Amino acid sequence: MADLSVNIAGVGFKNPLIAASGCFGFGREYEEFYPLSLLGGISTKGMTRNPRDGNPPPRVAETRGGMLNSVGLQNPGIEYFIQHELPYLRQKNTVIIANIAGFTIDEFVQMAEMLDTTDVDMLELNISCPNVKQGGVSFGICRDNAAAVVSAVRAVTSKPLMVKLTPNVTDIADIARAVEFAGADAISLINTLLGMRIDIDTRRPILRNNVGGLSGPAVFPVALRMVWQVAKAVEIPVIGLGGISTPRDALEMIIAGASAFQVGTELFSDPDCPAKILSGISEWMDQNGIESIGEIKGTLKIWE
Repeated sequence: MADLSVNIAGVGFKNPLIAASGCFGFGREYEEFYPLSLLGGISTKGMTRNPRDGNPPPRVAETRGGMLNSVGLQNPGIEYFIQHELPYLRQKNTVIIANIAGFTIDEFVQMAEMLDTTDVDMLELNISCPNVKQGGVSFGICRDNAAAVVSAVRAVTSKPLMVKLTPNVTDIADIARAVEFAGADAISLINTLLGMRIDIDTRRPILRNNVGGLSGPAVFPVALRMVWQVAKAVEIPVIGLGGISTPRDALEMIIAGASAFQVGTELFSDPDCPAKILSGISEWMDQNGIESIGEIKGTLKIWE
């Protein structure tokens, strides 16, 4: 049997499959399909300092090869997570990654301080959220802002820090190098691509927020390219996500340089996909005489 275990920033994962933030909630609904211990890890629903209702509906729209969403970080808040969801998740024999999203650096710092005294395994900083003190831009589209939030959080927590990057930038490798220098222990990418759909009868955007994040199989080639670029640019582990729906997709991410991968949108149409993906990876490795994930990580042979 192939060894699927991986190590990211000193944290051991039984396999490289992580349920992506925003698509898996806190795991309760998916436990109807399989034990959560099947997963290498769970990245929780993105949490903010205070509870949020999210954006007004409609906030999800189907599109060919994927979906658009503008859910707007609906969540119960960090205190509720610590008191109610974390004790539940800690019983499930899988790595728990707390995804946090702040609207200011101070909010990121406050949440990191609160989580530092808990038994979450890692923090995932979502730096693609509006920064209201900077006129509504995202932290993740500017290398200086990205580095500033990572540096501030690094100063208040000993937890391993994974930083989730937005693809809506001109130079993803430059942002990645900036957060690595600021103290990130790992990088996850990509978050959603900005998109839009229009109702031609009403001539209004389908989403009440006008635009939303595109995810699903349509974004996979973009995600794969960016993972490859970032893996070449940094020394810290890279976690690939964006449109992964099959074992082949996951293997492509690993060959491109990812240490692990996250599965998100595919969970909505096929809740059992984690089991299928892991089984397919293991079968392919056995067929090809590959004993561990490390043997194929970053082995892409570029045409000269």
